[in-house]
Amino acid sequence: MDWLANIPLIGSPMVTLLAFVLLIGIVVAIHEFGHYIVGRWVGIHAEVFSLGFGPKIWSRVDKRGTVWQLAAIPLGGYVKFLGDKDAASTGASETVPEMNEYDRRRAFPTAAIWRRFLTVLAGPVFNFILSLLIFAGLSMWMGLPPDRPIIGEITPLPYENGMQSGDIVTSVNGTEIGSYEELYSALAQISSGQNLGPMNLGVLRDGAALTITAPFPATPYISNVMPFTPAFNAGIKIGDVILAVDGQDIRSFDELKSIVTASENQSVTLDIWRDGSQITLSMTPVLMDYPDGQGGFRQDLLIGVNLGYYFAPARNKTPTPLYALQFGAGRVWDVIYGSYSSIKHMVLGNLSVKNLQGPIGIARMSGIVIEVSWFDFIALIAMISTGIGFLNLLPIPVLDGGHLLTYVYEALMGRPPNAKFMQVVIVIGMVLLLSMMLLASYNDIMRL
Repeated sequence: MDWLANIPLIGSPMVTLLAFVLLIGIVVAIHEFGHYIVGRWVGIHAEVFSLGFGPKIWSRVDKRGTVWQLAAIPLGGYVKFLGDKDAASTGASETVPEMNEYDRRRAFPTAAIWRRFLTVLAGPVFNFILSLLIFAGLSMWMGLPPDRPIIGEITPLPYENGMQSGDIVTSVNGTEIGSYEELYSALAQISSGQNLGPMNLGVLRDGAALTITAPFPATPYISNVMPFTPAFNAGIKIGDVILAVDGQDIRSFDELKSIVTASENQSVTLDIWRDGSQITLSMTPVLMDYPDGQGGFRQDLLIGVNLGYYFAPARNKTPTPLYALQFGAGRVWDVIYGSYSSIKHMVLGNLSVKNLQGPIGIARMSGIVIEVSWFDFIALIAMISTGIGFLNLLPIPVLDGGHLLTYVYEALMGRPPNAKFMQVVIVIGMVLLLSMMLLASYNDIMRL
């Protein structure tokens, strides 16, 4: 969408809005369609299928009597089933006792527990299925690294580099290499020894064995800039190479991190190489949470950039559909576990609630990602879809997980929970959700 970002009076704000509406629209549509279609399969009638809230923009009634509509506020959606008190299915409508036998068989509140359980569970499950298919599809479209360590795309550097795309690495500083795992292991050993000078690589190039010289991969090359961080606000971009910090030359990412964490909240000046030119940017590091590699989090002064090797693995291996699905399932599980870990550490106080992002944060991230790459945007849809599915399974009243918990109670006890008790916990759940949304929105505004 670069062309749209460059149109006067439209620009990036419009890109951000369109990207956000597209992302949320896809994720919500799949979630609500899961509720709708499984409900239909088990004999529960949907009265309304709505994308968005508030005033209707468009609607039509299908042959089954379901109203399909688009509403003005694109921050969610809902399916209202026959007999529901409201769109959140917080109880039965007052009309249920007066329904005829035919309608009672199609109403949600009077359906068997297993029918209601499957209907509610389908929303998050469809989110996970969407994510799995996206990750699997991307792996088949873009390919996966082959078993041999073949070099793919190489980022230009301000240093001499004898490496070429298509090289097959056979040794690193005399250590024989036969796979990417062995390559990364050898690079990790070099890094631990702090020998960060040029490497001697044995490679096969067009069938000929050569020895070449290449820079150490962990150069201060920027592979990712986290939104709303000092680096992002200062204008650092993916592909930048940091040459010096406060006038001190650096050649590794570890050197950059050491200087930044020792800055004591003072501004740092970075000399940056970008597309053959040198620029200077200044920023003030801030305390940020990041994974400690052991399942927890730690906090340091950071600027918000990630390390990346200046070369990428070749992606000339097309996975089989079964392997692609396994790969996709693994990525979905990674996102679920990461979401669980973040929530757990927030509850325990090990991770600041300032890390919560609301609609504004997701919108800005959507706009940033879609301008970089459509593939990255599609992957972001998969990640958000998984996150939404996981959050909806939390055992909080008014969320799908809260409904599922009440159905389990009803199945075990032979009766639904006490009505007055449910009214209280529903109010508590709504207050909790609104508080989280307000906190996340406050965080978004403070980042702006």
